[in-house]
Amino acid sequence: MPNDPIPLSALQHWLFCPRQCCLIHVERLWEENRFTAEGQLLHERADIPASTTRGNVQTLRALPLRSDRLGLTGKADVVELHDGLPFPIEYKRGRPKRHRADEVQLCAQAICLEEMFSAPVPHGALFYGKTRRRKEVSFDDTLRNLTEQVAQEASAAIAAGSVPSPVYDKRRCDSCSLLEACRPRQLANPPPIENWLSRQIADAERRG
Repeated sequence: MPNDPIPLSALQHWLFCPRQCCLIHVERLWEENRFTAEGQLLHERADIPASTTRGNVQTLRALPLRSDRLGLTGKADVVELHDGLPFPIEYKRGRPKRHRADEVQLCAQAICLEEMFSAPVPHGALFYGKTRRRKEVSFDDTLRNLTEQVAQEASAAIAAGSVPSPVYDKRRCDSCSLLEACRPRQLANPPPIENWLSRQIADAERRG
């Protein structure tokens, strides 16, 4: 039996950190921090469904998306239809990143749009809140293959209901809103069980 569709956002979470992805989509954990709050503010307008037309460009906001082939569901912040051909735009806080998580999420939207419109979607754009500029993204074979791989890995992990062990990375972990729930520094290097047992025995003897 096929797995249930997973959210488009899970691909970005998986590529950023598999443990974060499973804490969110398996354990249903979520915490806000400054970064997530800024992202919510940036998305406020894009999250309101709407359709406007200017010249030969129709702009759709909060468009529902689905890919049966990759098992994905979600919505696009903005899709521009240029003479009827889709051009997805994803809003992100901050600046362009070193990893490809944002590009993978956008490429997944393009794949959904290709299935829905039966038309090729070769390009899209990421709009970053800090730069206030669009960064055009080409959906080449390398990005498409990475997107399909991430979709398969994330879907399998979520279906299995397993949560990967933590691996602490300062640049990634310290900005994550789930830092306290994840506890990567503590759990990545737990004390030896012998030491824990010794402390428990010593505490029991003192109380006795």
